Amino acid sequence: MNDGNRSAQKSFIDGKEPLAALARQYLETLLRGERRVASKLILDTVRDGVTVQDIYLSVFQPCQHEIGRLWQTNQVSVAQEHYCTAATQLIMSQLYPHIFATEKTGRSLVATCVGGELHEIGVRMVADFFEMDGWDTYYLGANSPANGLLETIESQQADLLAISATMTFSINAITDLIAHVRASDAGKEVRILVGGRPFNIATDLWQRVGADGCAPNAQTAIVAADRLLA
Repeated sequence: MNDGNRSAQKSFIDGKEPLAALARQYLETLLRGERRVASKLILDTVRDGVTVQDIYLSVFQPCQHEIGRLWQTNQVSVAQEHYCTAATQLIMSQLYPHIFATEKTGRSLVATCVGGELHEIGVRMVADFFEMDGWDTYYLGANSPANGLLETIESQQADLLAISATMTFSINAITDLIAHVRASDAGKEVRILVGGRPFNIATDLWQRVGADGCAPNAQTAIVAADRLLA
């Protein structure tokens, strides 16, 4: 990719969004290495009545996209990118008392990244959204082995499998993983939802990899899941 094109790319923090000022302040705080200040900023905002869902969609998500853009344009280092991601994951865990307080619906989700894919924060956000919607969620994280995934699908009697990819080189691995799940006794009935940047770019890619559906973010993933399981 041309560095000039990267530099010209618009910021992912849209000033027209209601929480844009908070998102900008949050990212600037992390880039200064002030994780505790960033944590207090988010926790105080939630205590003031902003929902965790809005924090995820309007603060964490655009900030993660923006830090990726800044890294691609050589405006931040890989160490800063890793720090910001790790700090956001820690702050997400501090919000879990709000996330796990929802009454359960009886539905079960298994969420994972395909093998070789190390960017896991997106699918973790998806799992948290399902948890807030009343699902029992089993988040396996990054680079999970296929056999362990099948064991989890079977043991948890999963209704839905969510698979995330952020890099295009993961697409063949996702295709193979879905075929492996479909061919197993454990995975014959489970519905499969995919998401991540490659699927947002090529809107028909989810069909080509053999999934049942696709969602561009955590909120629309809930809608897609309800449709698949209706």
